[in-house]
Amino acid sequence: MMRIDIISVLPELIESPFNASILKRAIDKKLIEINFHDLKDYASSKRRQVDDYQFGGGAGMVMMIEPIKKCIDLLKKERTYDEVIYMTPDGEMLSQKISNRLSLKGNFIILCGHYKGVDQRVRDSLITMEISIGDYVLSGGELPAAVLCDSIIRLIPGVLGDETSALTDSFQDDLLAPPVYTRPSSFDDLEVPEILLSGNKAKIELWREEKALERTKKLRPDIFN
Repeated sequence: MMRIDIISVLPELIESPFNASILKRAIDKKLIEINFHDLKDYASSKRRQVDDYQFGGGAGMVMMIEPIKKCIDLLKKERTYDEVIYMTPDGEMLSQKISNRLSLKGNFIILCGHYKGVDQRVRDSLITMEISIGDYVLSGGELPAAVLCDSIIRLIPGVLGDETSALTDSFQDDLLAPPVYTRPSSFDDLEVPEILLSGNKAKIELWREEKALERTKKLRPDIFN
């Protein structure tokens, strides 16, 4: 069973995505274990301070190394972790390939950034992987951490009802997914392509491949091979 430990200044910001739908079912099936850690619980001061002003001046507070290291060290005493991931806008851009690779791991820690970021010594000595979900800045790393977890957990065998579903998602083969349709076959003069109603699996698969190539070339020429 995979275990993910999420370290956050505000863990309540990330807990709700795990209380419904696919993620909750994965937890209930004991396919994944999620643990949230409030960084303030590892602060050394009575005020539970986990951030301070920047050396050299400048706007914004910085997350301190001491409580972060204390939390990570305590977790590592209990088990081995494959990765310690820091969610940051300047990290490696999250992709399907990264999610696929991480879905094969056993345990990992996710550190959610906050304020102006973390003391660089955290990144230099404790972090093994840095991930971004896009070229923009959010108030903290909690939402990106939830996105990362969702993209990984759905790939774990047994999580989705149809084991082949995740394999046909967009980006799995560097292509966007083809268009999909359901009942009714005709609605307000809008028709489902006849090929999908033909029952000819070989022709349907060929149509889907052609549409996937067509959509990718049109919508995402940057990933079109």
